[in-house]
Amino acid sequence: MTKFTNMIWKLRIWKDTRGQDLIEYALMAGFVAVAAGAIMPGVATSITTIFSKIGSTMTAAASQS
Repeated sequence: MTKFTNMIWKLRIWKDTRGQDLIEYALMAGFVAVAAGAIMPGVATSITTIFSKIGSTMTAAASQS
């Protein structure tokens, strides 16, 4: 019975697409930021600083868990 239950949960997780929108929006925001940095060189420094802060925050969060 537990194998059958595990298989059902795996199928539910496989079909679950609720988090997909968030990932797509994050990718789109990243692409817009890169395009803005390419078009306006003065903005590139600010974008680099923001991505560096995000990266260091994510690294710190990953090391704590």
